[in-house]
Amino acid sequence: MSLKLNFINGDNLESLDEIDRRLLDLLQHDASLSNVALAEKLNISPPTCLRRVKKLQSDGWIERQVAILNADKLGQALGHALSALVEITLDQQGDEHLLAFEQRLALEDAVQQCWRVSPGPDFVLVVQAADMPSYLALSQRLFTQAANVRNVKAFFSIKRSKFTTTWPVR
Repeated sequence: MSLKLNFINGDNLESLDEIDRRLLDLLQHDASLSNVALAEKLNISPPTCLRRVKKLQSDGWIERQVAILNADKLGQALGHALSALVEITLDQQGDEHLLAFEQRLALEDAVQQCWRVSPGPDFVLVVQAADMPSYLALSQRLFTQAANVRNVKAFFSIKRSKFTTTWPVR
């Protein structure tokens, strides 16, 4: 499982003690560990461990816990064999235009990630499609028919060399 850390309200790791940081490190490497197993690894009681996990969640340090599926197996089973990194530059970059584009992308399941970036393009997307015709249909729908899209540059993955969701918290 993956643990996504959420740094909000100016919080920083210095505001967490060593046990909290170790707890975040353990959870982001394996969020399926039971509360008892976590407590044993941290040498604290299970109730204390559970209380700390709940506090980290309520304070926004833990955004959610998810299972990370095997991309190769899933791609073979579902036919999602095409991974693309796509750079998008808009004609107009006003807040209303950027937000409108982000909202359109949020509705598309094929768009796994959307990053607003600077300098260079306005957005970098991670897209999963079944095949090239599916990608073409998506690009027509999102990029070609959108009057505000000036430039699209797609990079198609031939191999994923590294993938991680962990942050160095210790």
